[in-house]
Amino acid sequence: MRKLFALLALLFSSILMAQDNEKPTVLHLKINDVIDPRTNRYSELGLERAEEIGADYVILELDTYGGALNDADDIRTRILNYERPIFAFINKDAASAGALISIACDSIYMAKGSSIGAATVVTQDGAAAPDKYQSYMRSIMRSTAEAKGRDPRMAEAMVDEDIELDSIASEGKILTLSTSEAIKFGFCEAEVSSIDDIMSRVGVNEYELEEFNLGATEKIISLFLNPFVSGILILIIIGGIYFELQTPGVGFPILASLIAVILYFVPNYLNGLAENWEIILFGVGVILIAMEVFVIPGFGIAGIAGLICTIGSLVLVMLNNDVFDFSFVGEEQIFISVTTVIAGMLGAIVVMFFGGARLLNSNVFKRIALQEVQNKDEGYTSTFYKSKSLVGKKGKTFTRLRPSGRIEIEGEIYDAFTRGNFIDEGVEIVVVSDEGTSLKVKEA
Repeated sequence: MRKLFALLALLFSSILMAQDNEKPTVLHLKINDVIDPRTNRYSELGLERAEEIGADYVILELDTYGGALNDADDIRTRILNYERPIFAFINKDAASAGALISIACDSIYMAKGSSIGAATVVTQDGAAAPDKYQSYMRSIMRSTAEAKGRDPRMAEAMVDEDIELDSIASEGKILTLSTSEAIKFGFCEAEVSSIDDIMSRVGVNEYELEEFNLGATEKIISLFLNPFVSGILILIIIGGIYFELQTPGVGFPILASLIAVILYFVPNYLNGLAENWEIILFGVGVILIAMEVFVIPGFGIAGIAGLICTIGSLVLVMLNNDVFDFSFVGEEQIFISVTTVIAGMLGAIVVMFFGGARLLNSNVFKRIALQEVQNKDEGYTSTFYKSKSLVGKKGKTFTRLRPSGRIEIEGEIYDAFTRGNFIDEGVEIVVVSDEGTSLKVKEA
């Protein structure tokens, strides 16, 4: 028994020693581009990966001149809520939104010749954004600095040129700190040249380093954000709906259209571009167009409203707008989005007119669609009322026609519909067509 206890104690001791000798894990993230929805999603996936592998430290390497405020705020919040240490490694520049993200980290390290600051919010043309954005940026810079034990006035001075700090920031100039200045005023822990330097300063000499890179799925999602690919998807969406209407019951065109809708909206949604209301707007547009085609005759308000909703949704989904606020959306982005949608629609029109005939005559289509003509003299008929024709017969509405309902002719009840107008109950009507399973009628 003693030998058994001794053996168990030795085994337990070995396990503890193995745990003590286990190297800490460091996850390395890089933001070397504009802060936008793609960067936002990259940081989200990166921190999810850190949680997955149980990373002891996260090093966020930054070299950016800033970007979208809403995306930067998302990243900042994510960093503040992360429970383990995140170190910012400014490798050259952390301006504007990059400064906000850096200040949210637990420690800031800077390479030689780097800078941090200049966080004034600007529009796409470089002009200062309205004061409501500046005020918001000042508040989150101040609160973030306070949360991490840094001087909130200095953080505000990176946004507001009216803030004057003795020997640090003069009035009329936005505060930007070099590496040495950031160290001097407590916004940087040390000047470093590598991740090894950072880890040695926190007392970790041996560690497992993992570089975070987007997986194959995310790369495929990025592919579908390409304007050229988006244009092709729009072409398939419109073309699929058109060919399904031309050949109802085939199924393949509408299936292709549905797949294209998913591939168009999902990547934009995952990257923070497509909002819920923009996707709903597309659905509303399709429903209005369907009502115009199948329920309401002619082409009127429902059809026009449906086109506006559908086209507007396809355009808005590609833009990083805040509802109808386009202050931070560049003219180039708007031009690309509108051009992509128009090109896709024009392509669909070309396919409809020039490709439709070839599709209908192709061997593949002949295998899935009926090709023979069912002539009346051969016994085929399009009417449900084979015994006698009811065209010209008069009767009364048995229910209201709105525009469909039921009518009574010579004591018999029939399903009926109008050309789109409403007819009240008990009104005299006359049958104008008896093709199909319902009679087409009008007021006598």
